[in-house]
This record gives sequence, C-alpha cells and structure tokens, in this order.
Amino acid sequence: MYLRRINKKKSGKNHFYWALVESYRTDKGPRQRIVGYVGDVSKAKARKLQQTADPCDSIQQDFLAPEELPEFATIETRKTRTERQREFGGVWLGNKLFCDLGLSEFFASCHKKGRETVDWQDIIKILVLSRFCHPSSELYIAEHFYEQAAFEDFLGIPASKIYDNRLYRSLDKLLPHKDSLERHLKQRLGSLFSIDYDLFLYDVTSTYFEGQMDRSSLAQRGYSRDSRPDCKQVCIALVVTKEGLPLGYEVFGGNRHDSTTVKEIVEKMERQYGSADRIWVMDRGMICEKNLGLLKSRAILSGHLKPA
Repeated sequence: MYLRRINKKKSGKNHFYWALVESYRTDKGPRQRIVGYVGDVSKAKARKLQQTADPCDSIQQDFLAPEELPEFATIETRKTRTERQREFGGVWLGNKLFCDLGLSEFFASCHKKGRETVDWQDIIKILVLSRFCHPSSELYIAEHFYEQAAFEDFLGIPASKIYDNRLYRSLDKLLPHKDSLERHLKQRLGSLFSIDYDLFLYDVTSTYFEGQMDRSSLAQRGYSRDSRPDCKQVCIALVVTKEGLPLGYEVFGGNRHDSTTVKEIVEKMERQYGSADRIWVMDRGMICEKNLGLLKSRAILSGHLKPA
C-alpha cells in the first residue's frame, strides 16, 4: 500500500490529488489498483497518511515527490537483462513470522555468543526459513537454496560461510531445547490466536535410512509406510490442535507399534499443557483396551469423568 500523486489536466489547468494504491500479484505479474482517493492535501499530511499504509520494508520510501520524477520512461526490452535474481518474498514473510513468534529472542537466550564467526541462532533461522520457503535437505540449502534466496541481503552472512556441516551441527545445538521450544510456541500461539486445547489429533509416520545406521538405537526395521522393508527406519509421532497447529513430536524406534506410543504421548502432553477435558483423535490401529483404559483413567483423575 502506498500513496500516488495523480495529475489531471482539465480546462487547461493541472489538478493534483492523492490516491491510495495497493499492489497485488497476478498470473501476468504485479498489478496496482486504487483503493481510495485522499484528495488534494499537503505533502506533510500525505506523509502522515502514508505511515498507515504499512509499506514493504524493501521498497523505496521517498516516493512522495512525483514532480521530481518523469511522467513516463521508455525501456528498451532487448537491451534489458536480469542479474543476481533472488527469491525475496518468502524469506521476507518468513522472517516477519519468525520475529512475531518471538523465536529470535528465544534462540538468543539459548545460545550465548562464543568464538564462532556465525551465531548459532542465525544458522537456526536459516534452517527454519528454508523449511518455510522450500522444504529440502541441509545439503540442498548449503549448495543451492541459500544463494538462490535473499538470505545474504537479510542476514549479511556470505554464502561461503553456509555449508552442510555447519547446518547439521546446528541441529545438535537445537535438540536440547526441544521441550522448552514447544512450550514457548504453545504460549506464543495462544497469545496470537484463540486456540482451544480440548481436542488433540495424533498420528505416527516413519522415515527410512539407506545407510547401515549401526550407531543409532532408534533405527530399526519395522512396518514400512514407504514400502522399504529392507531399510531401517524411525517412527515420528506428531500432536496437533484441531486448527492444525503442532504442539509436540517424539521420535520412536522403527520397530515400535503405533499403539505402544500412546501412553508416552498422553503423559507428555499432560506434563507440558496440563490435564483437561480433552478429546483424542487417532488412528484405529492405536485403539486397544489398554489405551482406552489409560484415557478413561486420566479423565477420572482430572475429575472430568465419573467411574462406573
């Protein structure tokens, strides 16, 4: 959103007035449309009105001097080329969301400045924004995506300092703060949105490895959802709200049956978010007499269900 000064010539006289213009994207490229007319006001008043338009951080702010600019410009398309193209929009939006969720302050409190040339919280931010814009591996981020996106313009970190080993090691820095991060996100999302925690959706998936994975106790052979019974795998359990917002996850051994994970997940959710009159939605394969008895006993202990 920005203000544009429009000149109309009527009866041999020039008439100036301001219009509030919105930029939007279409299949044929960016377009502009007039949202409303402000009228012929002074530049000082127009500047005050401009502050409410919330322009993008990247656009030029000094656009309230149209008399200093030409009415039009001729562009020779055959002599025009693009250089150093970067994906900007996704990185800009992801960075805004990252800050609104309070993640910059959270990671800064977790990782104190050391002798490293690049702060760990910056590396973690790169991983988060890359997952947001283009979900891919750490190797792809290091070799391709970091240079293709506008990370260097936002963070001031040259591409030569972003390599796969540094990205992998940042995950080890992040893992010890897993539970505190989940609590932080739950609290922050609760303050931003009206979320009810009366219904949880729970499911388990798996991912496999093509290596030997001899040093991992969790990597085991089990029921393969990817039709790769020849590979070791791990099971990943995820809990989300009915709005689809994640509340927590756990990694289990690849040979664990889905029904054996319910007790650990229920106890973890109650430790972090408290017990409540809550409905659990899960696959039929997780429903057994033992798990039903567990959920009923939890409801009785919390006072939301009377024993028969």
